[in-house]
Amino acid sequence: MKILVLNSGSSSLKYQLIEMETEEVLAKGNFERIGQNNSFLTHKVGDNKHKFERPVSNHEKAIKFVLTRLLSNQYGVIKSVDEIDAIGHRVVHGGEKYTDPVVITPEVLDGLKSIIDLAPLHNPAAISGIEACMNVMPGKLNVACFDTGFHKTIPEESYIYPIPYKYYEKYKIRRYGFHGISHQFVANRVAELVNKPIEDLKIINCHLGQGASICAIKNGKSVDTSMGFTPLGGIPMGTRSGDIDPSVVTYIAKSRNHTPDEMDEILNKKSGVYGISEVSVDFRDIEAEAMEGNKNALMALDSFAYNVAQFIAKYMVSMQGADIITFTAGIGEKDAKERKKICDYLAFLGVKLDEEANDTYVNCEGKISASDSSVEMFVVPTNEELLIARDVKGKMC
Repeated sequence: MKILVLNSGSSSLKYQLIEMETEEVLAKGNFERIGQNNSFLTHKVGDNKHKFERPVSNHEKAIKFVLTRLLSNQYGVIKSVDEIDAIGHRVVHGGEKYTDPVVITPEVLDGLKSIIDLAPLHNPAAISGIEACMNVMPGKLNVACFDTGFHKTIPEESYIYPIPYKYYEKYKIRRYGFHGISHQFVANRVAELVNKPIEDLKIINCHLGQGASICAIKNGKSVDTSMGFTPLGGIPMGTRSGDIDPSVVTYIAKSRNHTPDEMDEILNKKSGVYGISEVSVDFRDIEAEAMEGNKNALMALDSFAYNVAQFIAKYMVSMQGADIITFTAGIGEKDAKERKKICDYLAFLGVKLDEEANDTYVNCEGKISASDSSVEMFVVPTNEELLIARDVKGKMC
């Protein structure tokens, strides 16, 4: 059984073709700059990476070209589209309507369109990818898997905002949480690593990338998470502000005569570690500047680590303790320096890093806590595509 997993962005299309009997990735790639004249595909089979410059105007044309690569004698891994049994789609926001993976029907597609306002930057792209697959590969099973779904177990007192309740009733304004597919995968994987039932564990997972969120996972269920109504909330990220005093938004808007759209642009694309450092969204660039004495760069790194540590401590309160802290995604998996900064803030709680292990496990799986640490800590590379493929397979049984 072969399952194609798609993650459609506004101008990108990431994919993996997975053989489910062995869970081997047969091919994967990323089509970037869709809709622009300089769009290109990076296609990888095993250790061989190939780049194809190909102008495409939309996701449907991108998918058609991806299929030609998958079927190619030189670059391909299948002989016929018939070998693709189903397609899984990552959808950022399911609202309250969709909390579990769902087979996509015309009714479901209409339902997804009805909640576009909850994720106007993300869901339209996912819908474009779904419709493109339905047109290019008619009759194939398509399944939507939601980043918000894992957080359906967050209790009401945690997800409700202290604003007039009518806004929740009418507009469904509440904490939803994101990165749920990643949080779920990592939690299950670390339970395997420690050889304990996930139902017996309290896990704090730190998904730290350009987008970043922390999740408290108790007995295998999400009980709290840092992102909120949108992926803007929580800790500071590459270009996103994270949590700030709401009056900052209105003050800047009034002072600079900014529109809501302009403020949205500032908070989503000009803030976070980039906004503080004024250097880059890449932590490697910021760390290099900090080493050269750039105070803003150092402040951005310290602020990020401080905020992550605060949320970890907060979730220890939420769960009355923690057994495991996990680090995943680009920064969590690769940046040993930032992991150390975070753990140093938590030393008063008995959290202790094995510095040699921390330097060793970069972009690979391993335990990084000292033997006398109060909490075990692991680096666990996330694999959202594999979890989506497993969910799709479950819909076929």
